[in-house]
Amino acid sequence: MRFLDQAKIYIASGWGGNGCSSFRREAFVEFGGPNGGDGGKGGDVFAEAIAGLNTLIDFRYAQHHKAQRGRNGAGRDRTGAGGEDKFIRVPVGTEIYDLDTDELIADLTTVGQRVLIAEGGNGGWGNARFKTSTNRAPRQANPGHPGVERTLILRLKLIADAGLLGLPNAGKSTFQAAVTNAKPKIADYPFTTLHPGLGVVAMDGKEFVLADIPGLIEGASEGAGLGDRFLGHLERCAVLLHLVDGTSEDVVADYETIMGELAGYGGGLIDKPRIVGLNKIDALTDEEITEKAGLLRGAGAEQIMMLSGVTSKGVPDVLRAMQREIAEFHKPAEPEEKVAWMP
Repeated sequence: MRFLDQAKIYIASGWGGNGCSSFRREAFVEFGGPNGGDGGKGGDVFAEAIAGLNTLIDFRYAQHHKAQRGRNGAGRDRTGAGGEDKFIRVPVGTEIYDLDTDELIADLTTVGQRVLIAEGGNGGWGNARFKTSTNRAPRQANPGHPGVERTLILRLKLIADAGLLGLPNAGKSTFQAAVTNAKPKIADYPFTTLHPGLGVVAMDGKEFVLADIPGLIEGASEGAGLGDRFLGHLERCAVLLHLVDGTSEDVVADYETIMGELAGYGGGLIDKPRIVGLNKIDALTDEEITEKAGLLRGAGAEQIMMLSGVTSKGVPDVLRAMQREIAEFHKPAEPEEKVAWMP
């Protein structure tokens, strides 16, 4: 299935049905009076998060979504049927924005979460509603109220506990393939990964979800390479694993490039708990590992760990460090201690 994390759709809720102008006409009934029924309410449009989806590709081919109109009222005080609601089913992690105002309408983060995004129009009143003591035979009836039309932007941000980032060929896909059930494409050329992927890590009887995004290059925040749009998939993560290619000639420049792109993107990524992984140590001597780790510390990296995605050396320690950060992230906040008032 092709991955798509942004889509534009057009929605319209149903119009309300028209009210009816009618009079009771029966044999042997001297004073019939008005009996026009109200129109039915137009259908609403809902967005619902469902399991089993991880792409918005369906909305590339189905961009228009419209709820059913309410039925018109009828004589004998019959109210028109309400219009059928429209449900737009999206992956968990989808944000919904109004294109015109850029307002965040909804952020669907749990399975089954449902939100009303366009309310249907009310049905018009029939002439029976207008009967008064001085107006015994009203002939007016209201038309149905119009529905709501909106243009929406859907943005998918994957739900993951931890995220991988780094330059192209830093070894992110190799790491993900080694520690999860995912099967990303792995090759020796840049931008092998073209779209984000998810995998489940199992460690010490616990599991967490790991997201891998395409590699960043200098200027990604300005559109270079694949750009930085995929960084949005890391905004929900509890911890980031920043992989640095240990065989690079300048690990400090590689580290600072990614940090600069995180700062340029915003979204709070620069402030997230972050582990710096010096990768590919299987190709380095002990002296080179010590030297490059020292260079990274001098560049501002705080939590540095050595690993090899190919041989799995150091990988369990990295996973346990990520688990600790995830547990801390989900740790409930301690209630504030109440101070007794003293007169």
